[in-house]
Order: sequence, then structure tokens, then C-alpha cells
Amino acid sequence: MIYKNKIKLTFISFMSYALMGALITVTGLVIKNISTQFKIPISEASTVFNFLNLGILISVFCSSWFLEIFPLQQQLDCGLVLTALAMILSLLSTNLIIFSISILFFGLVSGMILSVGTFLIANLYHGQERSQKMLITDSFFSISGIIFPIINIFLITHKIQWNYIYSFIGLIYFAIFFTSKTMILPKFIKNEIKTYNINNQETYINTNIFLLYVAALIYILGQLGFLSWIPEYSIEYLKINIEQSNKIISIFWTSYMIGMWFFSYFLKLYHLKKIIILLSGISTLIIFCFIQNTNYLLSLCIISLLGFFSGPIYGIILTLNSLQTMKPSPKIINFTLFFGTIGTLLTFLVTSPIIKFQGVKSALIASNIFYLLIFFIFMLFRYKQIKK
Repeated sequence: MIYKNKIKLTFISFMSYALMGALITVTGLVIKNISTQFKIPISEASTVFNFLNLGILISVFCSSWFLEIFPLQQQLDCGLVLTALAMILSLLSTNLIIFSISILFFGLVSGMILSVGTFLIANLYHGQERSQKMLITDSFFSISGIIFPIINIFLITHKIQWNYIYSFIGLIYFAIFFTSKTMILPKFIKNEIKTYNINNQETYINTNIFLLYVAALIYILGQLGFLSWIPEYSIEYLKINIEQSNKIISIFWTSYMIGMWFFSYFLKLYHLKKIIILLSGISTLIIFCFIQNTNYLLSLCIISLLGFFSGPIYGIILTLNSLQTMKPSPKIINFTLFFGTIGTLLTFLVTSPIIKFQGVKSALIASNIFYLLIFFIFMLFRYKQIKK
């Protein structure tokens, strides 16, 4: 019974990342549809997703306090109501304000369940097993990245309204909710959470943890800044159609998933702090090669390499921060997610002005620079560890 319960809790963690992955993945795929339907410039259409990021940011920031105040089942019940409202509003949206509210609701739900899913993995598993499970959990983000471009192509080819894709996304949360009804959910006791924070107070504010917070922010900003504009970039520079640009995104997420599964095993043999320097350095070079390339078939090969080598980075950041304390601290885990979410929030705030004044290629170059910064942050992190 305990084993089955653990498996179901792990499933909820997997689905929490799948939900977030679905919402983030479709962003770059529907920007043009939003621009067309609501008759606004494409750079303005991208700002709609600031509501998604705002919702995620609010939920992630408040999540550790919610765990102290509300039982987990109450949070899931509230999430079900918000998901149903978001699905209805996304389908019935006749203006940009209603659609933006639906996106905000999706953000609130995904931020809440992402925090819960990450904290579950950090507490269900320990040591090296936690590293492996964290990467496998993160791979479900990429599974959504494979599935939802395919769903988007299906909607386009069958001339189905584009916003129905959000109904498919909502089904992921329904799967989480109904799974939770068949199991015993853990109770996070307020005193226990306080004990985590008291025991970890000295470590909670050290420079290593702060460096990992910044790394999470810049990595997400670089990754999403790159992926969100690949469809527009590939149509403009590679001279391909929207179905082919969706294929580039699908191949990225497929190789991203394979990379995380591969490195979840490889981590048994290699040091986390060393491998993350290698992965970030290789990823930086691959993005540079992608930007220089103008051949469609070669771009598929390059993007698959990028997915494979960059996939494990965020999972390793989360794992490294959860291992900075004797016990996994909910505050540290949530602040890592919080900084990652700030990176998501900044994606279009940073890239939209670049697109407007310099063009889509410049946005990809900016993302390449962010990956280079990540590499230097990990070098500094490693240097501090050696010096210590």
C-alpha cells in the first residue's frame, strides 16, 4: 500500500512538470494565432503570456506558505476550479482581456502544482536517487514539448480553432486531480516546515545557493527566449512553413527527454558539479551553430544535439540546491523555482523589445549570451567548491 502510494505521488510530480511543459511549449506555437485573431502586432501578442508567468510567479512564491496553511487536497480542489474556468474562458474569449485572464488562471494552477510536485520528489527520494528522479520528473516537461506541437499540427490541418489546445492542456490537471482521489496525500505539518528552515538557516543564505538561484533564472530566460522565437526565426531565415517549424520544436523536446533519461543514469558515474559545466559549455556552442546555420535539415540535427545536452541542466540546478542542506528545504526548493519563474516572466519582457527593434535573430543571439553566462556561473560555483 505504501509503495503504491509512493508511485502515485511520483506520478503527480511527473504530471506537474508535464502541465508546465505544455503551457510553456504552446507559447511560441500560438503567438501568431493570437496576433491574427485579436488583430495586434506579434510583439504585443507575446506580452499576453506575461499573465501566465505572473500566475506561475505568484503561486510558486506563495506555495511553501500554502503548505503550512491549507491541506494539499484543498489546494488541488481549488486548482480544479481554476482549471475549469481557464478552459472555458480560453474557448469563449472574444477579446484579449478574457483570454489573458484564462492564461493567468492556468499560470496560478501550474505554479502551485509544480511546487508541490518538486517538493514531493525531494522528500520521497534521497541522495543519488533524488538526482535521478528529479531529472526523470523534468523529462515530462519535454514529453509535453513533443506531444503538444503534434496536437497543434493536428488542429491546424483539420482547421480546428487554435485555442482548443488549452482544453487538452487542462486534461493533464484533471489526471492529477483524479489520481489524488485514489491515494493518501502527505500532510505537511507547520512545525516540521519551520524546523527545516531553522536547521537550514545558516545555509539558506549562503552564496552557493544564491548562485544557483541566479543560474535558474538565467537558464530559463535563455532557453525560453530561444525556443519561443524559433518558429518565427525558422520561417523567416530557413524559409520553411509552420508545420516544419513545429517539427523543429518537437525534435528539440524529444532529444531533451532522451538527454535527461541518459544523464539520469550517467550521474551515477560522474560528479554533478563537473557535468553541469560540460553541459552548459556544449549547449552554448550548439546554439551558436544553430544561429549561423541556414539549412533546414542541418538545423534538425543541431537542435536535437541542443536538446540532448541542455536537457539535464535545470534538473541538476534543482538537485544541487536541494542537496545544500541536510534535509530538503521547501523554502530553498520554492525559491529556486521562483527564480526560474522570474526567468519565464522576463522572457518576453526582454525579447519583445529586441524583436521590435533588432529582429528575431537578435533575440536568439541574446539567448546564446545567456547560456554563456550560465557557463561562467557554474565555473564560479565549481571554483568556490574547490577553494573551500
